[in-house]
Amino acid sequence: MGPLNGIKVIDLTSMVSGPVAAMMLGDQGAEVIKVEPLAGEQLRHLGEPHNGLPSTFYSCNRNKKSLALNLKSDQGKQVLGRLLEKADVLLQNFRPGAIERMGFSEEAVRKINPSIIFVSISGFGESGPYSHKRVYDPIIQGLSGAADIQANRETGRPAMFRIILADKVSALTAAQAISSALFYRERSGEGQHIRLSMLEATIAFLWPEGMSGLTFADQKVDIRKTFSSIDLIYETSDGHITISVISDKEWKNICEALGREDLIQDKRFCSALARRKNADMRREVIGTEVQKWATETLLAKLDKADVPCAPLLDRTELLDHPQIKESHVVEREQVSGFGEVRQARPAARFSLTESAIRLPAPRLGEHSREILATLGFSEKEQDSLFEAGVSRQYG
Repeated sequence: MGPLNGIKVIDLTSMVSGPVAAMMLGDQGAEVIKVEPLAGEQLRHLGEPHNGLPSTFYSCNRNKKSLALNLKSDQGKQVLGRLLEKADVLLQNFRPGAIERMGFSEEAVRKINPSIIFVSISGFGESGPYSHKRVYDPIIQGLSGAADIQANRETGRPAMFRIILADKVSALTAAQAISSALFYRERSGEGQHIRLSMLEATIAFLWPEGMSGLTFADQKVDIRKTFSSIDLIYETSDGHITISVISDKEWKNICEALGREDLIQDKRFCSALARRKNADMRREVIGTEVQKWATETLLAKLDKADVPCAPLLDRTELLDHPQIKESHVVEREQVSGFGEVRQARPAARFSLTESAIRLPAPRLGEHSREILATLGFSEKEQDSLFEAGVSRQYG
């Protein structure tokens, strides 16, 4: 039984930011009902499907039940209204103003359920010149400075993270904020509105080191060099590894391990600040030494010297890496219709409550009849809703 057992979440979101936030709540025991259009939300139609579901949709929507609902119809709105009566969280990521036009503004929802946690995820916030623009992850990466952080050091050309960074950072931020709002409600009895923009969440995420040159306004620094030491990929004689040395002790240890004791007191590298200022030169010197060694031999030597290091795994290698296997980071389960399904297990492990993958991602409308029944709709009434195009049942 998860820590959020008994919490009911109505997930109106699509794509990644909202669905992943709701999925995390589901991992921790919440009942999550995914309400989506009769044609299914957009992520269902992106990517190569396996038995009808793309892998990204599957991974963003586990631990949920699906209710297909036409929210443009009055009957569809009535069904959603019934769902909200006993819900704890309403999660939506429509563009600002859309949920109000649908008839489910915060004021309207609070008339149905005064203590609900109302969550609005937007791209840019609810004001400003970009507030009503359509948005996807790359747009936020461009506007937030993420592409500048990733810029090629030689050419200066901006580059983007090759993952959906902004969406997932927003999802993590939303899930944490929802938990805090639920905790506050437990103490006060009051629900509240959480407003969160992908732009703000991403900038906050990048700020500590990515924007460190902007923190002290009176300090004149070259902002492009404030994060240059993070790219620590070294080529060995037969592959690539990463090494990260911060403290003076670690610097001493790596110099000894590489047989370059002369570098320990070198003025260019003898302190953390000196090593940071001369990061490019340091990488060049260490890189020349690393190339003399085979990967496994050097990793063993560095590990013995207590130098932080690791191999650079490709995405298939990580499945069989001993640390990944021993920690049970990736769960493997036989799922009917899909065969073996691999998922990264919920990262937070509770000592007293369970965080677990309980349900596979749902087919569109897979649970429509079940959910309608719990709302008091008879089988005849359910059939009527299906026939009228208000809802649909999978299969």
